[in-house]
Amino acid sequence: MKENILIIGGGIAGLEAAAQLLRLGYNPIIVEKEDHLGGHVAGWNRLFPDMSPAEDLVARLTEAAGEANIFLNTRIAFVNKLKDSYNIMLTNGISVITRILLFATGFSLFDASKKEEYGYGVYDKVMTNRDLENWFNTGQDERIPEEGPRAMGFVHCVGSRDEKAKNPQCSKVCCITAVKQAIEMKQKFPDAMVYCFYMDLRMFGKKYEDFYISAQRDYGVRFIRGRVSEVSENIEGNLVVKAEDTLSGKPIKVTLDLLVLMSGIVCNQEICKSAAQLSLPMDSDGFLKSRDNVADIIESPKEGIFYAGACTGPKTVPETLAEARSAALEIHNYIISSRK
Repeated sequence: MKENILIIGGGIAGLEAAAQLLRLGYNPIIVEKEDHLGGHVAGWNRLFPDMSPAEDLVARLTEAAGEANIFLNTRIAFVNKLKDSYNIMLTNGISVITRILLFATGFSLFDASKKEEYGYGVYDKVMTNRDLENWFNTGQDERIPEEGPRAMGFVHCVGSRDEKAKNPQCSKVCCITAVKQAIEMKQKFPDAMVYCFYMDLRMFGKKYEDFYISAQRDYGVRFIRGRVSEVSENIEGNLVVKAEDTLSGKPIKVTLDLLVLMSGIVCNQEICKSAAQLSLPMDSDGFLKSRDNVADIIESPKEGIFYAGACTGPKTVPETLAEARSAALEIHNYIISSRK
């Protein structure tokens, strides 16, 4: 009989881990709280730096994990620790007995309305990175007219590297996402003026620097080093953005038709209940705490419980997929060693 392995989360980490565990001869069971698979990536349009369609990746991962047992619109109701396994009761009434749990619960996006100075939820022409991705996918958003904006801006690090927001960590993908979205807007509306307001540009990944250079050279995106201090609305209903250009040491003020806030990655608060039931510790940044942050990031401090993806901190798509594969192999090795 194939051994059950419960995967909490049906995003790209959960799907990739399930596919690998199927190949290794196990019975992965995915529990996903939403009505669809793919997590955040399912809501994205194109992926940096190659601009490949996000839906293609999600479709490929979903197909590879197709033989797994998948429960949508389902959460963990409660966990009962048995002698050498766990009895997991799901909200759909099904009970799963397993020795192995894999947390692939992902992340949440910072609530941009908490940064009141940026006007999200107050001014009509302020949106978030998630809102813009939804527009790329659907073409539906009253904040973006059919002819496009004449001038727009991106504010980096909204809720990241911010002590006041209680999140001093870098979200890792906001800079490159802003560059990607700026390029996409210039591709759609070549005549639009596009600004990026940043603290520091962190272009650490493969081809990220090339992507950033292309945004300036090929598309004319203007990068301004300086934190936005104030956003207001003028009598015409457009946005007035004040910032300081820290390279020139001068204050600047620009009028925009659209402002996109790059909401940072924060921990998924919904996992706290399940983590508490299993006595899993949370790290100082609010994410699940690994056995260590160097060699054992996919292992929890508890026997038989593993992690993959952004449940332990901000990750790129390639990093998330790599961790999912690594977690599947580590689970396999754990099971093999426990049988000896």
